Amino acid sequence: MKLGRARGALMCAVAMVLPLAACASDGKDRPRSTAAKAPPVKYARDPYPSTYHAYPGVPTLVRNVTVFDGEGGRIDRGAVLLADGKIAAVGQSLDAPAGATVIDGAGKYITPGIVDIHSHLGDYPSPQVQALSDGNEATAPITADVWAEHSVWPQDPGFGRALANGGVTTLQILPGSANLMGGRSVVLKNVYARTMQAMKFPGAPYGLKMACGENPKRVYGGKNRAPSTRMGNVAVDRQTWAKAVAYKRKWDKYEKDGGDPPDRDIGMDTLRGVLSGEIMVQNHCYRADEMAIVLDMAKEFGYHVTAFHHAVEAYKIADLLRASGTCAAVWADWYGFKMESYDGIGENLAILDHAGACAMIHSDDENGIQRLNQEVAKVLSSARHAGIQVSDEAAWKWLSLGPAKALGIDAQTGSLRPGKMADAVLWNGNPFSVYTRPEKVWVDGALLYDSSDPKRRPVSDFELGQPGSGDVK
Repeated sequence: MKLGRARGALMCAVAMVLPLAACASDGKDRPRSTAAKAPPVKYARDPYPSTYHAYPGVPTLVRNVTVFDGEGGRIDRGAVLLADGKIAAVGQSLDAPAGATVIDGAGKYITPGIVDIHSHLGDYPSPQVQALSDGNEATAPITADVWAEHSVWPQDPGFGRALANGGVTTLQILPGSANLMGGRSVVLKNVYARTMQAMKFPGAPYGLKMACGENPKRVYGGKNRAPSTRMGNVAVDRQTWAKAVAYKRKWDKYEKDGGDPPDRDIGMDTLRGVLSGEIMVQNHCYRADEMAIVLDMAKEFGYHVTAFHHAVEAYKIADLLRASGTCAAVWADWYGFKMESYDGIGENLAILDHAGACAMIHSDDENGIQRLNQEVAKVLSSARHAGIQVSDEAAWKWLSLGPAKALGIDAQTGSLRPGKMADAVLWNGNPFSVYTRPEKVWVDGALLYDSSDPKRRPVSDFELGQPGSGDVK
């Protein structure tokens, strides 16, 4: 008993001494329990940034002209003032500032420049030879790691044709549709430049080109590998999105907490950007049932489909598109060239618009891009024949503001609203007439094409010294 009491007394004494010893210590000899985490280092979201600079322009007043403002408005005998690279004013009557160029637009029309949301210029340039065919990395069904901008050839004569013959001032260059996920798209200003970066639209979001339907299953089924069916298409997509969700979770945690960074995957970087809302999905798809499945897949994995391209059967699911906030970029009347395009109708775009869905015209063709105004004229004819009344001025939204919104650049371009980029076209007549052509085209207020001035007809380096350069025969 005495020994037990002695041990208890000793333990109490030690317990009283230890806190005092701890207080007396300066803490230098105590090992640290955990090492400090390294601060997170984020990877570059835009490692090939725009170096675009607008060409110089002069203040220009176009008056006594019919104005389609691109937002559905029309002004007869109106006026538009371009100054300092911006739309300075739009109205019935405007005064010209000192030193301004004044143009009488009697009998003519002025509109915003056309925005083509679906082009392959530069990636599939003219001349169409294998050495320049760089739009499809058709080596695997998922190639989210490739970027269309790395194939853009700025000397493609098609850019100048689109400007001079078509009034196109902005365009999105997409990879082709051989793959389920074909890579990133890029938005360009339609100006002559030595490099892709010097054409790159400042601040425009990237897009992810996806494709469903016949193309991926034909390309990879023909190689005796998955996907070879539509169910295979969806299965490969879903497996890829599941991996992307896990990749995003790891990188989000690292960028928040630091520590050891996850391994980089360039393709997964793009898909993470989609899941984060930074990159817009531009989805090649024809059939209504497939578009509905893709919308469900987007809900499953938490991304948004910005637009279905071609969308020949979009008129069948206008309500679903409206509810999901998904646009349809369509042709006027291309159909029947393969089974999934069989059920097309000329009223497609007008039905979508009438139902309150987001809809617009697109080209997907180096020749069609030169006459998108006429493609809309065909839609108007089909719509009015079917009893759907759409005014000319309202239809211009299908050519400019609609695609600008679907590219995330409508705050900068797409309409003749003061403060926006001065991207404008003066047409020598009603732009929905087959006899009408662009007379003058401005990009950021710089006059880049003038039909009456041969020196302002675009000619690329590739064309110099060749017969027919600038389309002058």
